Amino acid sequence: MSDNPQVSPAPFFRLGFGVLALRGADAVKFAHAQCMSDVAGLPAGHWQWSGWLTPKGRVIALFARAKFDEQTLWLVLPDADAAGLAAQLRRFVFRSKVAIEVRDDLVAAGAFATPAEAQGARLAGDPERGVELDMGATGGPRRLRIASEPVADDPVALARWKRFDLEHGLPRLEASQREQWTPQMLSLERLRAFSVKKGCYPGQEIVARTHFLGQAKRGLALMEADAPLKPGTEVDDGGNALGTIVSAAAGPDGTFVLAVLPHERATGALQAGNHTLRERPLLDGLAR
Repeated sequence: MSDNPQVSPAPFFRLGFGVLALRGADAVKFAHAQCMSDVAGLPAGHWQWSGWLTPKGRVIALFARAKFDEQTLWLVLPDADAAGLAAQLRRFVFRSKVAIEVRDDLVAAGAFATPAEAQGARLAGDPERGVELDMGATGGPRRLRIASEPVADDPVALARWKRFDLEHGLPRLEASQREQWTPQMLSLERLRAFSVKKGCYPGQEIVARTHFLGQAKRGLALMEADAPLKPGTEVDDGGNALGTIVSAAAGPDGTFVLAVLPHERATGALQAGNHTLRERPLLDGLAR
């Protein structure tokens, strides 16, 4: 990353993301065996969306995984508790030469601005000086900076960031929605966040069988409502329960939600919590 990465007056604000560092001779091998995307095939200096699943193929955590070299990886966690996830992953280290460290010294900061050097899946910087990821998409540019520099809170900008995620099909999973949904239910193929070809990982059999047998019957839909709604709220068509809200982001002009719904359903009015929902198209460009 350059010594002067500020290429835009847009200010940085705290995102509250956690960071796990995986280091050691077996770091890539360990991550490849545990995560649902192809770590071994990811070039050094790049990042991708990924996640960790239960043996039954349910998503425990979604994250951006940055690969610096064959011995150094970061998991950037928008929602999952870093210390809790680290403790769970360490149970599977066994004799692997990998250390899993919670990087509490780092601050994840966002800005609605063009990245200084990062572009698409190519990251910029390094673990010592700081790292930049390109989080932009068709809705506009976004920078993610992970470094030791402190940054101020901005609740309005933070809500806008979360809404951007939802509009592009990135579910933000609070605790109540973890271990509930398969990658296909969350339409994570849109983000290229999982692989059905790379070999074994927890939940891989469920994910691959669903894919190859064409059994994915539900996926994400983006909805807008005039009132606040919470994850876990049931979505119905006025009489029949159809699905569940997974993520919600409130804004000054309403609430955007991601709901898991049947791919094939009758057209008509939907509601949640007695509030009318208006379906919106999911935007593209956030896949890496």
